[in-house]
Amino acid sequence: MRWGGDVSLRHWLDKPERPVEEFECLHIFSQIVDIVNIAHSQGIVVNNVRPSCFYMSSFNHVSFIESASGSDSGSDTLEDGLNDNQGLELRDSCSPLLLAISQQQKSAGGIAEDNEEDNDRNVGEGDRKQPPFPMKEVLLMETGWYTSPEEAAGSTSSIESDIYRLGVLLFELFCPVSSREEKSRTMSSLRHRVLPPQLLLRWPKAASFCLWLLHPEPSSRPSVSDVLQSEFLAEPKDKLEEREAAIQLRERIEEQDLLLEFLLLIQQREQEAADKLQNTVSLLCSDIEEVMKHQSVQGNNGNTAAEKGKEDLMTSEFLLMNPSQTDDCLGLGSRKRSRPGCQTQNAEEFDDNLEDAQNSSIMPSQAQGSLLFKNSRLMKNIKKLEAAYLLTRCQPVATIRPLGRSFSRHSPVSSDGRGSVVASERSSISGLQPRAQHVVARQTGWISPFLEGLCKYLSLSKLKVKADVKQGDLLNSSNLVCSLSFDRDGEFFAAAGVNKKIKVFECDAIINKNRDIQYPVVEMASRSKLSSICWNSYIKSQIASSNFEGVVQVWDASRGQVVTEMREHEKRVWSIDFSSVDPTLLASGSDDGSVKLWSINQGVSIGTIKTKANVCCVQFPLDSSRSLAFGSADHRVYYYDLRNSRVPLCTLVGHSKTVSYVKFVDSTTIVSASTDNTLKLWDLSACASRVIDAPLHSFTGHMNVKNFVGLSVADGYIATGSETNEVVIYHKAFPMPALSYKFNTTDPVSGHEMDDTSQFISSVCWRGQSSTLVAANSTGNIKILEMV
Repeated sequence: MRWGGDVSLRHWLDKPERPVEEFECLHIFSQIVDIVNIAHSQGIVVNNVRPSCFYMSSFNHVSFIESASGSDSGSDTLEDGLNDNQGLELRDSCSPLLLAISQQQKSAGGIAEDNEEDNDRNVGEGDRKQPPFPMKEVLLMETGWYTSPEEAAGSTSSIESDIYRLGVLLFELFCPVSSREEKSRTMSSLRHRVLPPQLLLRWPKAASFCLWLLHPEPSSRPSVSDVLQSEFLAEPKDKLEEREAAIQLRERIEEQDLLLEFLLLIQQREQEAADKLQNTVSLLCSDIEEVMKHQSVQGNNGNTAAEKGKEDLMTSEFLLMNPSQTDDCLGLGSRKRSRPGCQTQNAEEFDDNLEDAQNSSIMPSQAQGSLLFKNSRLMKNIKKLEAAYLLTRCQPVATIRPLGRSFSRHSPVSSDGRGSVVASERSSISGLQPRAQHVVARQTGWISPFLEGLCKYLSLSKLKVKADVKQGDLLNSSNLVCSLSFDRDGEFFAAAGVNKKIKVFECDAIINKNRDIQYPVVEMASRSKLSSICWNSYIKSQIASSNFEGVVQVWDASRGQVVTEMREHEKRVWSIDFSSVDPTLLASGSDDGSVKLWSINQGVSIGTIKTKANVCCVQFPLDSSRSLAFGSADHRVYYYDLRNSRVPLCTLVGHSKTVSYVKFVDSTTIVSASTDNTLKLWDLSACASRVIDAPLHSFTGHMNVKNFVGLSVADGYIATGSETNEVVIYHKAFPMPALSYKFNTTDPVSGHEMDDTSQFISSVCWRGQSSTLVAANSTGNIKILEMV
């Protein structure tokens, strides 16, 4: 048995409810006999064969202490107690002994000196933490217990006296007691050679050997050599050696078993990885066959010219996998159409293969000349694109929806002609017969959403500044823009923030007229700092605002006046939103933990949802006024059916910090932003148990750990700000940024641009469903940007 640190043998013997194990007791006793034997072989009498003069290491190694130096609180040292009792000369008698023991241990390959130093250090630490020895009275009693009859009669200590003390020590090893009083009674009986019944019954050999060592006549006691050669110690030693050999054998077997389990585990993991890889390769083969068949159908419908380039592209991608196995791959495709066990983790498992393929010097010339390898942004993100493909491919066909409203609407945005390719595909599919359409849709349901997202991702190259909104408001030291919003037609946009003003600008006028200072067409002043604004999607001149005092206001922008003011929130209101379906319905979320629904015609709230945490954002779906989503400081997004506002219809769990924004991408898809550096995309149609804990995507690539940086969605594109003073654009099909633009600060003296790490993007807003957006940062710098 191993103990957690060095302890006094006395402390160990008096441990409450100490279990008695024969091998352990004999092992300790044998070591003490060996120490006494070393002393006797050199003619030294060991006066202090007592538990308080030995200590045990963590591995039951027993060592002799020259003098004890610790006691319980309020008592003197052990050395003082011994000197007071019988005036025993510890140092005179023990110093030669210690020297002899030290020499013997060194010659026998005993404990290394550094280990002894560690043990001494541990003993010192133990003394400081808790006193390892009993109180002075117990030590004095111990001296009496270990005094032989001849010593008590006045004779000097002898070798036979050490044998007597060994008998007392052996008795204490085999006879633990639970209290000090019982200990005193037992040891008093031992002076009269009366042993406890439990010792006689359980350990008869130990009891008999004790009585031999405790014989009142010194001449009748055995010598140390007799003790060492006795069957009592010799037989257990043999058994102990056998036991240690068995233990060592068992340990070796356990080590071999551990190695075997480790190898089997690695084999299992690698086999699973190989199976996943095989399934993915089979899936790719099947998909390549389907895409080629799809191209063949399109070619037969008169679009061969437009599709020729795409066919070459797909063929090149297919050759990239393994040019020598083209026929085999196509053969596997129809046989493994069921997509067994596909998982998105596969993307990470063969990243190395992708890198090898990209870096290969023996890559086919067709592949090296393909559009994929000419597009550096795609190749840089090939691993993430692969993961997105696998995620899309593994979704049930019924749940895959087109990513945008139209394939062809973004073709003008493209500067490299890729938009026309997508338009051609849409037109060719429309020309199919109904039966053929059904067959193609059933077999290629994954192609359209992934291809649309990929083309949108590749069709844009950068964010271009179309205009800088240079304001002339020099009196306010803080121009942080908290919110931006476009009117229903995208003609005007409003900006509001901590300067307590709502400024309305005409977008086209700012873009078309390059002026040093841009003045708002309307400016409305509030009594408090503004946190959010929202333009009514039906009434063109109507703007709602919320402020830091918890007031919700509705403004008439054409007159620059407040129409309605509502004061029911108790704390700051973070967010407001008009319903697109019911323009008289307004929602607000506040630090008071409530969401309120307002009727702007009545000027009062018509409903309240109470929560346990601050509400940071609210959002109506695009096609309903009966539902509402909001984000909370408890890291969750809640989706409510307003016809039953007692419990949420669905709770979205996944963020690790405050949810700062929520936006509907479509009627069943939500994107949420959080100060945990992520955006998350959620599919509400997957809510079967009122909780969704697995988002479709987690978008990473921007920085957001402290501030509200804005969020806006248009046609599958997600715009957000970053605390690196950048606007970041994602497409909802892929988890990595598609575009970004950094706001730089211009030095007023030199005119050069400089990077200010204290600035951050504070708000973004798309111009309807176009490729234009407006963004503002923490210094009030507003820019109109366009994806090109």
